[in-house]
Amino acid sequence: MDSESPAIRHIVGSGPRSRRWLLWVALLLLVGALLGVLVFLAAEYEEARDQEALERDASTLVGDIRSGLVRNVQTLQSLHSVAPTPDSWVVPAAELLAAQRELVRLEWRDSALRLLAHRDSVYVADLFGHLPRDQALPDVRQACEGAQRVSGPWFSPSFFWPLSNGMGMELIEMCLPVVRAGVPAGFLVATYSLPGVLAELANKTLLRGRGLAFTEVDGTRLALHAAVTGSRRLQIASHLLDLPGHTLMLRLEGPRRVVGLFPNVLTAVIGALSLALLAVMALLGRDMRRRQRAENEVADALAFRKAMENSLVTGLRARAMDGRVSYVNPAFCQMVGFSADELMGTGLPAPWWPPELIDEYQQRQAVRLAGQTLPREGFESEFQRKDGSRFPVLIIEAPLIDAQGTQTGFMSAILDLSEQRRVEELNRASQERLQATARLATVGEMASLLSHELNQPLAAIASYASGTINLLDGTPRDAPSLPTEDLREAMRRIGEQADRAGRVIKSVADFVRRREQVREAVAPHQLLEAIQPLLGLQAKKLGLRVQIRVAPTCPPVLCDRTMVEQVLLNLARNGMQAMPEGDPPASSGHRVLTIAVGLSRLHADDSEHLRKAWVEFTVTDHGRGLSDEVRDKLFTPFFTTRAEGMGLGLSLCRTVIEQHGGALTHEPAQPRGTVFRFTLPSL
Repeated sequence: MDSESPAIRHIVGSGPRSRRWLLWVALLLLVGALLGVLVFLAAEYEEARDQEALERDASTLVGDIRSGLVRNVQTLQSLHSVAPTPDSWVVPAAELLAAQRELVRLEWRDSALRLLAHRDSVYVADLFGHLPRDQALPDVRQACEGAQRVSGPWFSPSFFWPLSNGMGMELIEMCLPVVRAGVPAGFLVATYSLPGVLAELANKTLLRGRGLAFTEVDGTRLALHAAVTGSRRLQIASHLLDLPGHTLMLRLEGPRRVVGLFPNVLTAVIGALSLALLAVMALLGRDMRRRQRAENEVADALAFRKAMENSLVTGLRARAMDGRVSYVNPAFCQMVGFSADELMGTGLPAPWWPPELIDEYQQRQAVRLAGQTLPREGFESEFQRKDGSRFPVLIIEAPLIDAQGTQTGFMSAILDLSEQRRVEELNRASQERLQATARLATVGEMASLLSHELNQPLAAIASYASGTINLLDGTPRDAPSLPTEDLREAMRRIGEQADRAGRVIKSVADFVRRREQVREAVAPHQLLEAIQPLLGLQAKKLGLRVQIRVAPTCPPVLCDRTMVEQVLLNLARNGMQAMPEGDPPASSGHRVLTIAVGLSRLHADDSEHLRKAWVEFTVTDHGRGLSDEVRDKLFTPFFTTRAEGMGLGLSLCRTVIEQHGGALTHEPAQPRGTVFRFTLPSL
């Protein structure tokens, strides 16, 4: 043992020392990398700054050249006002050519491009000595056609013109229409030398040590003013000179400057080195303290995890790939009524599965083990406690992945939905009571209309009964027989009026009666026929006409008949109340409430896997429409624009339609009014 102790101590002590050496090597590498990166970044910064300056100067040069060309156009336009005849025009043209060296020739041509007068620049000897001027006439004609089309200056494409000395230059023609007293007087043709444009119109200060040239868009050089000497790498900036009729590319070249390291980089290097040294020292100190803290951190983490798991009200359960339980928390044990010892290691079927659902749950587990993606929102299920009671749960599962990335099982979070179901049932009962109250309120609001409607058949019944009694009293007792036909007609009239009163009362009773919410297939026209007597009452009072249109191919809808009838009645009554008597006037023909039913365009789906059709109901009035303030609060509970209203109608309507899976919307009608739409699923 004693002979092995030094070796063991050497091995144990060599670990920290080797780590320190590695940290120092890492420090050196870090410093070297920082220096290299800083030098590179400084060079890139200087180069980017020079390129930006070059681009800015190129843009300035393009602006200078464009301004010079515009000034020349203005000078040329004033030339004809000074010299109105060809003979008097030659002298000022020569003065202009002497002042503007970029111009090599000026011509005055008539509307047929026949030459009236011309003048050549004294700075270019024998410009058209090698080739006649007529060789350039197509370019002149092209420029003048463009100038005549735009009533302004127009440039031809540039072209190379050979000289008699074996050299040549790049020229471009500019044509300017001449108008005198509103009458065209021909064209003024100015021939520019592209090298002269660069030499005369460019800012000389910006060209020191730089090269300037005109090129085509594809890079072909047309004219050169200056070039950069030496073999140093160049920076290039290109800008478009967009002229009427032609576009040139201005190319500005400049040498790349030598990037200096001082003083820009030195301060950054020292700061980086200091930060690197501090970081390495912090790493060394952390490495020395890490071993001492490791056990305490692990113990604290385990204690924190245990406390967190014990405080959760959400059940947690972990299962291996074969379905055996490997972990449960106290909340899950309390939820199912089993202890952790009873649950650990149990397989399938699980002890909390209801017996009649074991086959279904095992099939679901097999699908999950086959690798099917689990829904993030979870799925609902039903568990059975140890005492046999059952409760609904929401299960959210995720794969359990170990440190090597291998799935070892599933981790599940289980939520008890018993309280949520109880609250949902209370909300449903409250909603039903609120809807019943709204129906009673609707009938209460229509009480006066019902009284008026019932008075008519009751008055008719009383009248026919009185007439029958008078008929019986007026017949002598010794008469052979009573007038049978008169009595039969009176009795028939009495029966008709009694039926009429009964239908009114039955429609109100059917509307108010509370029934269980049962969804059934109902034809749209049956829904409308059920509320038509109630609609007729209010329409008659307001002097309105109710128009009902049902598409012949409209299928039955799957709905709660009573609730949908209430929605239709509320929307129809709101529409009629939006058209009080006299607004709109009867003469306008707009005092009509239209109820239409057809297939919905918004919910139509032609795909093979979704063939569910939707039926759309629309209620259209022609009132004054909805203001912005009312439109924003339209579906807010207890908001109403009528003093006698409760403000629940539209809010309940939207709730009913959304419970059926549809949507209730509104939009302006044309030329005035409002359209309410809602959709219901078809059978």
